[in-house]
Amino acid sequence: MRKSIPREAGASDYNREMADKRMDFVEEHSGVTTRHVRQYSFDPAILPGNIEHFSGIAQVPIGIAGPLLVNGEHANGEFFIPLATTEGTLVASYNRGMKVIHESGGVKTTILDDAMQRAPVFHFEDARSARDFGLWVNEHFAEIKARAETTTRSGKLKAIEQYPVGKLMFLRFNFYTGDAAGQNMVGKATFVACEWIKAHFPGIRRYVLSGNMDTDKKSSQINILRTRGKRVSAEVTIPAALIRKIAGVPVDIMIQQRQVSTLGSFLAGSNNNGSHSANGITALFIATGQDVANVSESCAALVYVEKTPEDDYYFSITLPSLIVGTYGGGTGLATQKECLELLGCYGTGKVGKFTEIVAATVLCGEISLASAVMAGDWVSSHDKYGRNR
Repeated sequence: MRKSIPREAGASDYNREMADKRMDFVEEHSGVTTRHVRQYSFDPAILPGNIEHFSGIAQVPIGIAGPLLVNGEHANGEFFIPLATTEGTLVASYNRGMKVIHESGGVKTTILDDAMQRAPVFHFEDARSARDFGLWVNEHFAEIKARAETTTRSGKLKAIEQYPVGKLMFLRFNFYTGDAAGQNMVGKATFVACEWIKAHFPGIRRYVLSGNMDTDKKSSQINILRTRGKRVSAEVTIPAALIRKIAGVPVDIMIQQRQVSTLGSFLAGSNNNGSHSANGITALFIATGQDVANVSESCAALVYVEKTPEDDYYFSITLPSLIVGTYGGGTGLATQKECLELLGCYGTGKVGKFTEIVAATVLCGEISLASAVMAGDWVSSHDKYGRNR
């Protein structure tokens, strides 16, 4: 007979008593006694909307790297970066990169685009009907936009892309979502818009709210080209003497190695010609209450390098689909809120600042790892800091 996990309806399920009941239930089933999972410092009453069957806490160590010097449009100055990870050498590596970047004058950051999608698909009798529907959508964009925005105070419909395939029409709704990451926001707004569309355009056989072209939590080429979340670039120019000091090679060799790395990424079919953007993004996401599954999209990265006329090393990295928020989701939970506050990034009006800090952090990790590989101390560093035996 199937045994059910203990639970109560509504808010009464979110308290220490119910959490303990669930852990008692699991301990009896498994024969394992838990102590650390049960220890936490906040009131479970804050958790509705973030988790179901709350039972305890997974504690992930947080290390601080920095200072990170950022010259952005939203983030300016020095920041100390909380990184939640269990990978030895990660914090040390990012800290090393931040030191190099600080000596080079800091990271310049620029947000290039901002859009979150929901992509419904509409079914028609034939391809001609689907084409005519696309024309109608263009003609009635203002009405669709007005309908969609009735569901949200901060969400704004920017555009609707069209991708016809036979008698199907995929629409990709693009929203600005303010300080929230916005997936739920745009889902609700798009649903209301689609219901209005269905009521006003004859010939729609049916529609599905997501035809999978929004590519939620999946790596995709369309997001690299068209943006999902924030499109942000971080760039730095590192003096040639400093490159020689940290990597043990001249700028020309660093550029050649970048060409080789890009070729390897092409051969592998990667969404990234950099080194390890997912490392810093994941560690920051865990620390600050982001939806960690969005790393699958957010880690896409486009690296460009060149030798400057002064023979220094220019390095840039663009994250085309960085999905972050400073309001809503897990950002208001106890430790996650504190980490955002350490960065001056909690709450409304702060998402641009946080976006630039994430991009700058990623750049530091790229510089550090590339230098370690060229200097030959990549393996020795992991042996020294990354072994736990």
